[in-house]
Amino acid sequence: MKYLAVLLAAAALVTGGAYAQDGASVRAGTTAARLEPGRDVYARWCAPCHAAYPRLAGTMSLQAKYSGSLPAALEDRTDLNAALIAYFVRNGVAWMPPFRPTEISDAELAQLTEYLTAPLAERGAHAPLMAQELVGQHGETQ
Repeated sequence: MKYLAVLLAAAALVTGGAYAQDGASVRAGTTAARLEPGRDVYARWCAPCHAAYPRLAGTMSLQAKYSGSLPAALEDRTDLNAALIAYFVRNGVAWMPPFRPTEISDAELAQLTEYLTAPLAERGAHAPLMAQELVGQHGETQ
């Protein structure tokens, strides 16, 4: 099921294109060293649906839910806490599947939580998408 989600996200990037959201979602800088493991977890498991591209399933869903009152991309949120992140990772919601500890270990979940709850300035630039090279081939930018 997870592979299907990744394939659908990659297909959306290729066929539908991807565009940066408002300037608020464009970040630069280096990720703090202590946050890099969590950023890697995010890039692998979360970014395919929740990155700062408005045509990704998770990003579109949160955009519709919050109508711009909160950032649609999880990586741009500053209101998330450890309990909320853990709940949605382990239980899923709507079409987001739950992730078992054999997929995202408890240690990785803690790293992900540390990354998504750190100040934006410490998170640095957005995590790369697995299909980033496909976005570049089609002339679209972040």
